Amino acid sequence: MTATTPARWNRVQRRPLPEVLAELRTARTLAFDEPRPGIVVMSVNRPQRGNSQTIEMFGEIAWAAATLKHTSPRVLILAGAGGKAFCTGFDLDEVSVIAELSVADFTDLVETAAAGSVGMRALPYPVIAAVSGPAAGGGLSLALAADIRVADSTASFSAGFVRIGLSIGELGTSWNLVRLIGPGRAAELAFTGRTVRAEEAVRIGLADRLTTDTTALDAALELASTIAAASEEGVRATKNAFVRNMENTSFRAAVEIDTRGQTLAVQAGWLQ
Repeated sequence: MTATTPARWNRVQRRPLPEVLAELRTARTLAFDEPRPGIVVMSVNRPQRGNSQTIEMFGEIAWAAATLKHTSPRVLILAGAGGKAFCTGFDLDEVSVIAELSVADFTDLVETAAAGSVGMRALPYPVIAAVSGPAAGGGLSLALAADIRVADSTASFSAGFVRIGLSIGELGTSWNLVRLIGPGRAAELAFTGRTVRAEEAVRIGLADRLTTDTTALDAALELASTIAAASEEGVRATKNAFVRNMENTSFRAAVEIDTRGQTLAVQAGWLQ
C-alpha cells in the first residue's frame, strides 16, 4: 500500500457525510435531512401513528447510531416528523407481535433497542432533541439519550411505563432521569407516570430550553448553528469529557480525562 492509497481496511475512518446520508435515507421508519451544512436532522417518521416506535424502528435507530458514529456532522438533531409529536413510545398495535417472540428473540429485540440508546449517547458530537408534542415512554428514552433537549410550548414528557404494567427500566431512562432531575423528582414521575408540560420540564431540568415563538426544531437549528461555529475538535473533546465523566465516580479519574483532552487540544493544534 502506497502513501496515497486509501486505507480501505480502516473501518473506523470517517466516511463522507453525503455517502452516509444516502445510505440512511433507505430507512423506512426514520427520515434524514441536512438543512444546514454539517447539521443533520434524524426524524422519527411515523406521523400517522404519533411517531410511535416499532420493532423495525428499534433496529433502524441502532443502525443509524452505528453508521453516524464514523462520519462528520457537527451536530445531530432528533425530531418527530410532522411536528405534532416527538415520539409517543412503542406502538401498542405491535404488542401481539412481541408476545409471540421466543425468549431468545425477545432478548435480541431488547438488546437491539438498547444499542440505539447507547449508540446515540456515544456519538462523538452533540445531539439535540427537538421536542414538539409528546415524548412518552420510549420516546422519552430517546429524548433523554440526547445531550440537550429543546422544547416548544406544545412539548410534554411522560415516563408512563407503570400505567401499562412496565417499569421505568427502559433503554436507560432510569439512569438518565435520575441524573437530570435528581432521585426524588425522578421517583415521583416514575411512580405516578404523570405528564410534565414544557414549562415545568424546563424548570426541573428535564428540558434545557423553551421556545415560545417558534418550533422546537427551528430553535434547535439555531442552537446547532451556534455550536457548529465553535472548534469542531474542541466540541468533540468536550462531548467526550461530559459522557465519560458522567459515568465516573472518582474526581481524580474525571480530572485525568479533562487533562488528557486539554493536552490533546493544545498538542494537536486545535487551539484557535
